[in-house]
Amino acid sequence: MSLIPSFFGGRKSNIFDPFSLDLWDPFEGFPISTNVPSSAREISSFANAKIDWKETPEAHIFKVDVPGIKKEEVKVEVEEGRILQISGERSREQEEKNDQWHRMERSSGKFLRRFRLPENVKTGEIKAAMENGVLTVTVPKEEEKKPEVKAIDISG
Repeated sequence: MSLIPSFFGGRKSNIFDPFSLDLWDPFEGFPISTNVPSSAREISSFANAKIDWKETPEAHIFKVDVPGIKKEEVKVEVEEGRILQISGERSREQEEKNDQWHRMERSSGKFLRRFRLPENVKTGEIKAAMENGVLTVTVPKEEEKKPEVKAIDISG
C-alpha cells in the first residue's frame, strides 16, 4: 500500500515503518539541484544547527548545538577586532564495502557562523567550553562607567 500516489513518482511507503516515508521532491531531476557547488552544500549542512545568544549584565553567552563533534574539530576566533567566528568540520562516517546504508540523515561537512560583537566586550578574555555536544562561548563585557555626579554649590 502506498501513502503517496503513483503520479508522484511511484514511491512505495510502509505505514508501519515511520522511517520509510519518502516525500516527493518536486525539484528532483532539475538541473538546478545538480549545479549547486559542493562548498555550498557543505556549509549549508550546519544551517540547521541551533545557536542561542543571550546577554547578561556580565557577558554575552553563545550556546551552539554541535552534536558528534569533538572540541579539536571546532575553532572559535575573533576577526577584525569584533567579529566572533565559530567554524569546524563534521566528518562523514567511513563506509565499508560490505555496509548497506538504509538512510543517511546526519549532516557532515564544514560549518561557519559569524557574529558582530558590540563595542562593550573584552575580546581578549573570551572563553569557550564544550560539554555534551554543546559549545558555550562566553564573551565578557566591560564594566559600565557610571557618570560622575558632581555637586555644585549655589551661591547667592
